[in-house]
Amino acid sequence: MNCLVKFLIGRRIYLDEMIGFSIALGLAALLPASAQTAAVHAPHTPARLPAWALGPFKRFADINPIITPRPASVFSCPMRRRDIHWEMLHTFNPAAITVSDRIAVLYRAEDDTGQGIGGHTSRLGLWTSIDGTHSTERFSLPVLYPDNDIAKPFEWDGGCEDPRIVQAPDGTYVLTYVAWNRSKANICIATSRDLHIWKKHGPAFNSASPTDGEWTKSGAIVTTVVGGKILAARIKGKYWMYWEHDSEADPSIFLAVSEDLIHWTPVVEANGHPVPVLKTRKGSFDARLMDPGPPPLLTSAGIIFIYNGKNGDAHDGDQAYPLLSYSMGQALFSADDPAHVIARLQKPFLVPELPFERSGQYTNGTAFAEGLAWKNGTWYLYYGSADSVIAVATWTPARDDLRGSAPRTFREAKP
Repeated sequence: MNCLVKFLIGRRIYLDEMIGFSIALGLAALLPASAQTAAVHAPHTPARLPAWALGPFKRFADINPIITPRPASVFSCPMRRRDIHWEMLHTFNPAAITVSDRIAVLYRAEDDTGQGIGGHTSRLGLWTSIDGTHSTERFSLPVLYPDNDIAKPFEWDGGCEDPRIVQAPDGTYVLTYVAWNRSKANICIATSRDLHIWKKHGPAFNSASPTDGEWTKSGAIVTTVVGGKILAARIKGKYWMYWEHDSEADPSIFLAVSEDLIHWTPVVEANGHPVPVLKTRKGSFDARLMDPGPPPLLTSAGIIFIYNGKNGDAHDGDQAYPLLSYSMGQALFSADDPAHVIARLQKPFLVPELPFERSGQYTNGTAFAEGLAWKNGTWYLYYGSADSVIAVATWTPARDDLRGSAPRTFREAKP
């Protein structure tokens, strides 16, 4: 098949998906302001949350989605050895971190090669915003992508997916991302001093790990707030990371530890199998799968863990929410024992309800969080919508709310 035919097929896929997406956005835009506001504050959004949880977060129909595909972006791909429209089809699943006077978002972008979910090649783009919601700068080239480097066996030709970012106490940015080679997914690690130039370190788990040969995804490193910055946190002298298998046969959340944020070891049971620390619940919004969300927060109450839960179908899911959709939940783990669950929300705190959250690549609905940033007294939660675009929700705690307004309530990260 020649390049022109491939391009036209990719363009047709893009048009088919974006026409549906545009119609959804158009319908939302036709609503009066009062109706748009009502859609944001929908019945699925809980009115109250327990004292330990983050939120409630608010969505804004007039600014979301904040990042959408840019078909004109072209990148000279070292893997394809030709120019690629690297963010033509979808932009979703963002990481976020505050850098100086702005929030930086690293996002997954899919090109127009391949077909279907997981069939395109993914690369990571960079977007920044001074106010957290409107674009200040969006870079035209990807900052992380499959290349002729040590990660080639893990990334070709599915690419680099689903980032989460933390900052080490020495200022280094540490990125966990999913390397996808079309047969197996691996959590991989990359580091940077400026968010533009990245050093890849390969898989987080070595070949001698109990996870060897199995899928590993969604590495979320525990953090804390120090002097207004969110930094990777040590507990009992080690860094901790929540992760998952991405398998409906074993859909639990697991733990790993590290001395340096680069090399990780799964926490295992006596039989050598990884220890499950959070499990799916039949009849609940998280009946099928769970993915760790943004880097968890170590607070005076415990470790606040935001996660993404996949609902079941009519047989095993919660029919109060869109079936087979992804919604956001929260759990609280012990500050001294990251494997011990103290509390857990019974219902999701953010559900895909707006038009752009239920149109595009995954029409069952997706509100999939991977980025959480703190700036000027407000939490910014960045999430992927329908595996197609990126949105943000915000929460500004009251001055006397010790979860977010005073860093003294967060345990100090020790180098």
